[in-house]
Amino acid sequence: MKTVFTTGEAAKICKVSQQTIIRCFDNGQLKGFRVPGSKFRRIPREALYKFMRDNSIPTDALESGKRKVLLVDDEVEIIEMLAKALEDDGRFEYRVAANGFDAGMMVKEYRPDLIILDVMLPDINGKEVCVRVRQDTSLEEVRIICISGMVEEEKIAELKLAGADEFVRKPFDVDELINKMCKQLEMETSSLV
Repeated sequence: MKTVFTTGEAAKICKVSQQTIIRCFDNGQLKGFRVPGSKFRRIPREALYKFMRDNSIPTDALESGKRKVLLVDDEVEIIEMLAKALEDDGRFEYRVAANGFDAGMMVKEYRPDLIILDVMLPDINGKEVCVRVRQDTSLEEVRIICISGMVEEEKIAELKLAGADEFVRKPFDVDELINKMCKQLEMETSSLV
């Protein structure tokens, strides 16, 4: 378990910008130390935990060390396949939503690092979910990977304009999708693919 964090790592855990962490460090709100002989700041786990509690930032990401993923798809087989892959990987925890409305509610409460979003949902479509997530400035760090069987390039371009970070066509290779998730979250990718 990691005991000391860089300002960038602390920013990702707290889901704020690195500048916010640096400002809080420099004004004494966030305790830590500078690396001797450099200007680099380091934050011990206990100090980051206290800072998160004091500022009502959910501490579950720090406690579990796992990245949070929201799986949004109405196809049970896809959800089961993704859930098994994430459990096998061990670096992720996840929640599931079967439609766009539930996804919108869960994003605010669960505050995932990444959303795997089916474009064709039974209620509102994935593009609309992207737009709603991107309109909420507190969710700007959330990465979105859209998945769909549709292949029209202009639809993919529209999704990216609406806020999707990546698009993956169905059917897809699960290991490839996990590698794309890792790239979006700046994690180490699997050497299997």
